Amino acid sequence: MLKPLKQKLQALTVSVVLAFSGTALAKEQIDFMFPAPVDGQLTKEMTRVIKVFNDSQQDVEVRGIFTGNYDTTKIKAESAQKAGQPPALVIMSANFTTDLALKDEILPMDELFKFGNQKAGPFLLNEFFPAMHKNAQVMGVTYAIPFHNSTPILYYNKTLFDQAGLKEPQTWTELLAAAKKLTDESKGQWGIMLPSTNDDYGGWIFSSLVRANGGKYFNEDYPGEVYYDAPSTIGALRFWQDLIYKDKVMPSGVLNSKQISAAFFSGKVGMAMLSTGALGFMRENAKDFELGVAMMPAKEQRAVPIGGASLVSFKGISDAQKKAAYQFLTWLISPQVNGEWSRFTGYFSPRKASYDTPEMKAYLQKDPRAAIALEQLKYAHPWYSTYETVAVRKAMENQLAAVVNDQKVTPEAAAKAAQQEADTLMKPYVEKTTLAEVK
Repeated sequence: MLKPLKQKLQALTVSVVLAFSGTALAKEQIDFMFPAPVDGQLTKEMTRVIKVFNDSQQDVEVRGIFTGNYDTTKIKAESAQKAGQPPALVIMSANFTTDLALKDEILPMDELFKFGNQKAGPFLLNEFFPAMHKNAQVMGVTYAIPFHNSTPILYYNKTLFDQAGLKEPQTWTELLAAAKKLTDESKGQWGIMLPSTNDDYGGWIFSSLVRANGGKYFNEDYPGEVYYDAPSTIGALRFWQDLIYKDKVMPSGVLNSKQISAAFFSGKVGMAMLSTGALGFMRENAKDFELGVAMMPAKEQRAVPIGGASLVSFKGISDAQKKAAYQFLTWLISPQVNGEWSRFTGYFSPRKASYDTPEMKAYLQKDPRAAIALEQLKYAHPWYSTYETVAVRKAMENQLAAVVNDQKVTPEAAAKAAQQEADTLMKPYVEKTTLAEVK
């Protein structure tokens, strides 16, 4: 009688141990959306980063979903939420935070940070550079944590500059003079190129010019106003159009970043306004000449918008997923991991402590060009963010395309059309808020 009972107890013990082991080894699975094409270098590096995290602990299993550009990422994340499968974490364009929060699609970060017994707001304000704060908060509530950031910057062919006896331009006047000197029609060589696509690159660069021209592109404190028909905006549009048709230092038509970088690497353009986030790519491919990096030139003032992306979490995930998302998020933005990502990509790390690590200090000493983005932070402003950010942004980008395609389209007419379209798009929010009757 004792032998069968002993066998039963042993079997029960094994079952309990196996069951316990299975529970202990079961990881909480979360989806993590990342804005990159499936076959790009950033995707390969992020795949490695995710694997390192998954292998480093036994609690969380992250599934990386690579979603294309920023606009596509927003669409896919919103679609997943509507389908009942909200992503726990998304690297989202930093200027989408406002629109997503107004539409009640993302969680306040305190919903995640409660699992670390801390508040997201103080963490953001204490640990990240001030220029990133505004795009991470909406009406004083922290909805995002910065992941990688950028500003527009001027890349130039230093070899061509040295041959022409030029110094890096500090003002629009100096920029135009250098562009004229570097343009050589017989060689098919242009002085400068600016991206004018409606995938956010055109609007982002253009907003930088508006800022440099002394103006504001949008109301930083109220997401229902833009200043598309302001004199500073019209002046920036005229400057852009004049580079093409009056000064003849830039080709006509809409230019994308791939066209510009290809022309730059082949020595066919002297200067290009692109993202600091492209530094790694520019550094790797500028093989036949010395690459120069400078701050964006000033006109009425020196000013640049913040760009890049933040981490957001979509509503509808479970508490277990929130806890897992918090664990992965805090790992991603740790000084070591975030610093390593910065060195690989060229984006600057928004986490101040990243620059205290020995690896980052050695990196900046080896390549001081990477520090230009940090130097520009003292002149940085929030990235434009409004109600219906994408559509409002494209209202101006589409007019920018018209201006660069046809010199008969006046900056005044383009600015007026953009303002009217933007006002129409934002009207529902404006009527609900500032124009609402007080009862």
